[in-house]
Amino acid sequence: QVQLVESGGGLVQAGGSLRLSCAASGRTFSTYAMGWFRQAPGKEREFVAAISWSGGTTDYANSVKGRFTISRDNAKNTVYLQMNSLKSEDTAVYYCAARPSPGVVAVRVLYNYWGQGTQVTVSS
Repeated sequence: QVQLVESGGGLVQAGGSLRLSCAASGRTFSTYAMGWFRQAPGKEREFVAAISWSGGTTDYANSVKGRFTISRDNAKNTVYLQMNSLKSEDTAVYYCAARPSPGVVAVRVLYNYWGQGTQVTVSS
């Protein structure tokens, strides 16, 4: 089992940047594929980005391609989401998720473990 704690959210102006972090407990972090999802008010939780357990494969939602970058440091049990060129429509609660499998997936229900989320607000 793994516990996830997100950090790094906040208020930023449109065009600005934020880096989210997700710290994972446990010794088996490197055997988990990781993902970031987000949920805006009144909307369903949606896929943002995912990374394989080695970090060699990544996937992104079309809405964030070219602006967001997911990465991980298995030595630090941490996954990151670098968000650049932020837009007002990126405003949401961002959640980190983990699944005990090597490959990347964009399907929410396939993730077993979730953090509590961190709020990102982009002002226009």
